[in-house]
Amino acid sequence: MSSDVLNVLIEGFDAKKVEEKTNENAKWREIQSAQQNETILNAELIGFETLKLNEKKELCGIVRLDTVKGLIPLFESGLDPEDKQAVNKFRALSGKKVAFKVLHYSKDENMFLASRKQAKEQMTEITLRKIDVGYNIYCVAREVHQGHIVGDIGGIDVHIPVFELTYGWVEDLRDMYKSGDHIKVQVMEIDSDKKEVKVSAKPLLKNPFPDCATRYQKNGEYVGKVSGVQNYGVFVNLEDGVDSLAPHLKFQNVQKGDKVLVRVIGVELEKEQIRTKIVRVL
Repeated sequence: MSSDVLNVLIEGFDAKKVEEKTNENAKWREIQSAQQNETILNAELIGFETLKLNEKKELCGIVRLDTVKGLIPLFESGLDPEDKQAVNKFRALSGKKVAFKVLHYSKDENMFLASRKQAKEQMTEITLRKIDVGYNIYCVAREVHQGHIVGDIGGIDVHIPVFELTYGWVEDLRDMYKSGDHIKVQVMEIDSDKKEVKVSAKPLLKNPFPDCATRYQKNGEYVGKVSGVQNYGVFVNLEDGVDSLAPHLKFQNVQKGDKVLVRVIGVELEKEQIRTKIVRVL
């Protein structure tokens, strides 16, 4: 007779209670193994608490593995505690998955102490050993600003300006990307001593120049969409990755998203620029 059948014969038997106990033990085995083998775990940063550690009150980020609470103190967050913005930067990680190493654990308190700092240091060492200039890797966007993205390529923070992400004009990267997006990039420079890496997405994109020049003739008129308005002119998108620059209209304002008809004034292949004039707002 199978054990499943025997369990049914036990008065008051609840399979869920057995399953919960099994899962709980498995989770503790994972935590214990991570601490002993110095492996890296990942979990969502779900909150913050100010607790007394080493006779001093410390802000701690909270992660959870099943029902087990994990504490990541600010000084183990991987952020500079002397940085005046460290607390704000720590809080900005709320709701995001963070990597950490288990330092200590207590089954009695159902809690463990963890370090994101040590996890990032280990990840950085591994990344620097594995990558080289010209390698294509993925970057996970952590912060998206108007003109640049701060991402992670494996323990190493990279700053990618807008002109390394696209050939076209982008007024605000927040219209294109969000935190957590995966961006394929190419390694351009590596400084192992400073543990700094420069990456770019442009080498993996098709450059529309010079081919696009054959599609736009001087004095020709073409329909485009306003992609940005700056003090020095209006950017008009003609096709993917191709934005022309036109002077402002004297007696009419245009806004981003407006459909317009432009006349090509000139095409500069060396600068990869197309100059136009808005002749009609559609």
